[in-house]
Amino acid sequence: MGRRDIRAVPGPRASRARPPAGTTAYDHGWAGDLRFAVRCALTLLGLLLAVDATAGHLAAPRGLLWTGLAALLLMVLVPPRIRAGAGWLSCRGLVRERIVRTDRLVSVRWSDGVSQRLVLRDAEGGRVEVDPQVLVANPALWHRLDDDARACVKRGTLRCGVTVLRQLADRIDRRTARTVFTISGLE
Repeated sequence: MGRRDIRAVPGPRASRARPPAGTTAYDHGWAGDLRFAVRCALTLLGLLLAVDATAGHLAAPRGLLWTGLAALLLMVLVPPRIRAGAGWLSCRGLVRERIVRTDRLVSVRWSDGVSQRLVLRDAEGGRVEVDPQVLVANPALWHRLDDDARACVKRGTLRCGVTVLRQLADRIDRRTARTVFTISGLE
């Protein structure tokens, strides 16, 4: 796939564009996080049904209510699926997939809120929020993003967020060094 195969429509439609074939990096912990979310939802459902049955109040409407509550917990806990390739990064949630052109980044920033998020924006209006821990835990994703971001800095398109990327790179380097020291027994 060449670069011209990656087309994003400006504005809100950019989030509906499909990533091209050729995923080179993805979140390796996603499947485990998904299994954890399913186990939590099933455990909650089982506990609620058991308590209701023990109390003698279990009926079809209550069972549907508990099933709906467990489904809601599952929807909240299911992590987004992060994938990347040459010139793009996608974040697929339960409802839709958002794509950002990493070869055309214009800004990278930390989002304010309860959990840290890295917000990436491209020239076509694409916007993706990524948990920085996903990048820290998956070096291939980080290297894919870092390579494209460095190219954007050289071209002058990425003007906002160079410091953020440097801070994230430092965090990843510290973790990598700590892992190497731990494995080699030097820590």
